[in-house]
Amino acid sequence: MLVIDKISRKPIYEQIVEGIEREILKGLLHEHEKLPSVRELSVMLDTNPNTIQKAFTELDRAGIIISNPGRGCFVAGGAAALIKARLHRRLAEIESIAKELAEAGFTRDELLQAVERAFTPACI
Repeated sequence: MLVIDKISRKPIYEQIVEGIEREILKGLLHEHEKLPSVRELSVMLDTNPNTIQKAFTELDRAGIIISNPGRGCFVAGGAAALIKARLHRRLAEIESIAKELAEAGFTRDELLQAVERAFTPACI
């Protein structure tokens, strides 16, 4: 179930994009599965339909969903692989940040503890 934080600095459409991607990665949404309509999701999330449409357009552009006029939006085949590939590229960012922190005097244990905290149940 998507959850939107209306007081977050992150735009709502980005939260929706990330939420749908997270549900795909967790196996809650499967390839070729139909997504709720813009109207249904708008009611579920108490959000403007234009915001939902913006998120769907972003996901469609990224190849994560397929919009089929008159039938709705569906999770694209290979969507999880596309999301994982994009996230995999972010590992280079983590390496760069870790190097910067190490050069600033943070210990290996401090960095590993930060990574371990990311895997606690509250964060996953």
